[in-house]
Amino acid sequence: MDQPLKQRRAPAILLEDVHVTLPSRAGPVAILRGIDLKVPAGEAVAIVGPSGSGKSTLLMVIAGLERATEGRVEVVGTELGGLDEDGLARLRAANIGIVFQSFHLVPTMTALENVALPLEFLDHDNAFAAARAALAEVGLSHREAHFPGQLSGGEQQRVAMARALAPNPALILADEPTGNLDLATGAQVMDLLFALKERTGATLLLITHDRSLAKRCDRIVSLADGRIVSAGAKRRVAAP
Repeated sequence: MDQPLKQRRAPAILLEDVHVTLPSRAGPVAILRGIDLKVPAGEAVAIVGPSGSGKSTLLMVIAGLERATEGRVEVVGTELGGLDEDGLARLRAANIGIVFQSFHLVPTMTALENVALPLEFLDHDNAFAAARAALAEVGLSHREAHFPGQLSGGEQQRVAMARALAPNPALILADEPTGNLDLATGAQVMDLLFALKERTGATLLLITHDRSLAKRCDRIVSLADGRIVSAGAKRRVAAP
């Protein structure tokens, strides 16, 4: 008997002719100029390009933190253009983990409380238990009662990573996550991020200036002047 056809999974990210134009005193400024990008579920994609090429704006559009001026933006099977701000917030909380260069931790909350915050937003039944598990996974069980100001930069970024990954998001967005870290600490943080991505099967979109880091991804997409100049080919793993 013929095997049934596998159901096709929606791409994690689908952008079609996406433009972002922002006002300025000198007139409208085009930040993104007709971006077409498709990222299959489970893929790791690095976004590279010079400063001002539109990398961070691209991430903000995918996260629903910046509205596209024109074009279609679909993330984990949902078109963002049809969502209001509350709908976008719910989509992010349930499906998207974001790790920024700046850690964005709440300074008056402990590491545990920071990680539990998005879980409580989702009305998670065991928010603090899940937060403890996430901190343990990034090696910070012994720091859960500490405030951000009592943590090193690497520890703060690991707390931010635990917070982003605690809800088990389908999509991880990382914007220069090692930008505020020294070389050795940055390498440790990225090893951890890739390991967690592999364990969960999440899709990863990584913005980086570091070419060696970009090469760890399945594909490298290059931006220049708000356009994709190279979409990259999926990295092939040599047969043993």
